[in-house]
Amino acid sequence: MPDTFRAYQITKDEDVYKVALTTLTEQDLMEGDVTVKVEYSAVNYKDGLAMTGSAPVVRRFPLIPGIDFAGTVTASENSTFIVGDKVLLNGFGVGEVHSGGFSETARVDGNWLVPLPDGITARQAMAVGTAGYTAMLCILALENHGINPENGDILVTGAAGGVGSVSIAILSKLGYRVVAVTGRSSERDYLISLGASEIIDRQPFSEKARPLAKEQWAGAIDVAGGNTLANVLSQIKYGGAVAACGLAESMSLPTSVAPFILRGVALYGIDSVMAPIAKRQQAWQRIAEDLDFSKLETLSNEINLEEVPAAAEAILAGKIRGRTVVKII
Repeated sequence: MPDTFRAYQITKDEDVYKVALTTLTEQDLMEGDVTVKVEYSAVNYKDGLAMTGSAPVVRRFPLIPGIDFAGTVTASENSTFIVGDKVLLNGFGVGEVHSGGFSETARVDGNWLVPLPDGITARQAMAVGTAGYTAMLCILALENHGINPENGDILVTGAAGGVGSVSIAILSKLGYRVVAVTGRSSERDYLISLGASEIIDRQPFSEKARPLAKEQWAGAIDVAGGNTLANVLSQIKYGGAVAACGLAESMSLPTSVAPFILRGVALYGIDSVMAPIAKRQQAWQRIAEDLDFSKLETLSNEINLEEVPAAAEAILAGKIRGRTVVKII
C-alpha cells in the first residue's frame, strides 16, 4: 500500500462546495518535480476565502488549500534542490489552482520554491508567511521610490492583521515612524509593542474621500482598497508613494487623478503571487536581516491542522491578530 498523509481537500460537485480533512496518497497530488514534507503552513486571508468558499479563490477541483508552506524536500527531479533541502513557498497559484500547504505532503514545480534563508526556521518562515513576505515587497517598493525615515511618517492600514503587523515590526526597526490604522482599539498595546508610534481609528478612512486632503504621510502600505485607499492617497505628501497589496475593504478605488497629477503621488501595486524568484529571494533575505524575530513571536500564534477551519472563519471576521501558524507535522 502507498504511504498515506493527511490533508484538507476541497471538492465541488455541481454547486456543492465541500472541505474535508481526509487521508490521501501521493497519487492524489498534482504534477511537480519536487516533493516536500510540509512542516508548517499558515492561515492567510485568501486561505480564509478558500476554506469557506466565500469567494471563488479555488479554481480547480479537487484541490488541497493553503497558499504557503515550509518544509523539507523528500524527492526531487529539479537540479536546484536535493533531498534534505529546507524550502518555502508562497503563491504561484498554490492553494488556488495547484494543491498547497494544508497537507502533510506537497508536490510542486521546483521553480516555485525558495531556499529557506539561513537563520530562519520553518516555523518562523510561516510566522512571516505570505503576509510578511508581501509586507517586505511593499517596503521594498517604498524604498525603491526613495522614501527614507527622514521623509516623514509611514501609514499602515489593517495594522493588526498579518501584513500590517509585519510591516510595523520591520519599518520600526529600520527607523521609520509608523502610524497604524485599525478598527480594533483593543489592539493598541499590541501595535505599540510592534513599534507603532501612533494609533488612529479606521472609521474616518472608511468615509468618502476628498480628491485632496491635508498632506500627512511620506508613504503608506494599504491592505484595504476602497474608500480607505482613496483617503490614504489624498493625504500623501508631495512626491510620496503608496504600496497597495489588498482588498479587505473593497476592490474599487473611488478616487480622482488629483493626488497623482497635483502632488506627484505614486501608487505601487504589489503582487506577491507571481513575483519573480529573484525578487522573492531579495525579500526573504531582507526579512532575515531586518525583522526582529522576538517581535515575530509576539505577532504569531500556533494552531494544529484540525483548527484551520475555525481560523479561516476568524480571519474573515477580522478576529485574527497578526499571524496564525499551522503546525502540520
